[in-house]
Amino acid sequence: MALTLKDLLGSSTLRLRLIAPETLSQDALADEITWVHSSDLPDPTPFLDRGQLLLTDGSQFPPDGSGLGREDEYVGRLVEHGIRGLGFATQVLHETIPAQLTEACRARGLPLIEVPDRTPFIAIIRFAADWIAREQHAQAEWSLQAQRAIARAALRPDGLTSILGEMERQLRCWVALFDGAGNYMRMPVNTPVPSGLLPGVTAAARAALERGERAVVRPEIDGEEILLQTLGRRNRLRGALVLGGLEALDPARTDIVNSVIALASLALEQTRSLDTARQLLRAGVFEQLLAGRSDVARNTARQVWGRLPPDPVVLTLARPVGQRENLLEALELLSDDHRGAVFYAPREAEVVVLAAPAQQAKVLDVLGRYGAAAGVSDGTPFAMLPEALGEAERALARAVELERAVVEFSEIAERGMLGLLRSEQARPVALSLLQPLLHDEQGDGGQLLRAVTVWLAHNCAWERAATQLGVHRHTLRNRIDAAGRALGLNLDTLHDRLELWAAVQFLDPETTTAP
Repeated sequence: MALTLKDLLGSSTLRLRLIAPETLSQDALADEITWVHSSDLPDPTPFLDRGQLLLTDGSQFPPDGSGLGREDEYVGRLVEHGIRGLGFATQVLHETIPAQLTEACRARGLPLIEVPDRTPFIAIIRFAADWIAREQHAQAEWSLQAQRAIARAALRPDGLTSILGEMERQLRCWVALFDGAGNYMRMPVNTPVPSGLLPGVTAAARAALERGERAVVRPEIDGEEILLQTLGRRNRLRGALVLGGLEALDPARTDIVNSVIALASLALEQTRSLDTARQLLRAGVFEQLLAGRSDVARNTARQVWGRLPPDPVVLTLARPVGQRENLLEALELLSDDHRGAVFYAPREAEVVVLAAPAQQAKVLDVLGRYGAAAGVSDGTPFAMLPEALGEAERALARAVELERAVVEFSEIAERGMLGLLRSEQARPVALSLLQPLLHDEQGDGGQLLRAVTVWLAHNCAWERAATQLGVHRHTLRNRIDAAGRALGLNLDTLHDRLELWAAVQFLDPETTTAP
């Protein structure tokens, strides 16, 4: 407990007496006094620090009154310098404290204390020194006991939770831990973050983690200053530790914070190693599902994570752009929160997620938070998982091609086989097939190409196509036969007609409508 004016005034051995102001607020009485210093200089402030108590015998104020008017300037300098109070010795050079000095202290709010002649300055200084020494010893003892308590907490099965809980008890504050993805890690036995502060604290933690630097910041959120420390190495941050409702951090409390930061960093590193092993196991479970060994996969998953999502599932294939580890941590939390409804597994450079349709929006929200491109399959039973993976792969390729965050396979399916062919860049093949007509576009080839496109547009109906072209139907038939010979197709068969129809769809509109 720090030395205060109240402690000095309450000492029966020192017999100090408050002169002005006649009453002091509880805050002023509780202000810490860092040291006691004596000086009779007209301006002692260059030799003083903020928070000190100054003692003087008043030799700078001549008893004959020749220094009249200097008292106000003197007191003003002490107040501006942050001096806690002024102790004035009476019955040494002055019988009583000069009235001008008393009035200046009263006007400026500087505590003025009378030091009687039988109380030497050294007694006050020794009293302060002994008090401060006891306080420092008590802090050192408290720090040692607190360090031992935290070390014992680290040995418990729930080490990280126990460490943070012990820290809360020792520092009388609330503590929040965020993982590398900026997700609030709820500790069941710890004091929760005040609900009104949680959004701001979460935003501050994520902003600090996104910078990728080891840092200590002290943002103010809704009028409360918090202490935020990122954990881990540069560009490989493991999380962030946030403390709120803290008293001033003296050296002993700072040591406690530093110890917990080191232990929390170590615990998160160990957790990351376990997560790597779990992810390898997840990848193995997914490969078992692909191979059709669903019983083995389900039994393995049930023992580690609980049951897999029920049929039908939506398969999402995601490609992270730069925060893969953080994305995996976020998916781990999502799968924990929705056991039996969400399962994920890393797959080479990508991540596959199996989710119940009701949870798919939450999956896409997590993927979007980390800027991952994603392809989404239709709902499918586990027996058709390879087909669903193929759908997701095609959708992901389309998402990357279009620079979109998400593409669902249903979008491709809605465009039919032609849409799929376009996504596979089939146009060069189509142009190659039609090359005999395109190469001779200025001669008979152009006329034949026009006849073919109109005929196909009318579903191969001779009369309607001939009418549009303004020719006899026998003339149209001759032109279609000539086009078939040029292209090497038998247009009397459905197969070759479909080949020609598909190829024509890849022509530019102006090519097929030219006269």
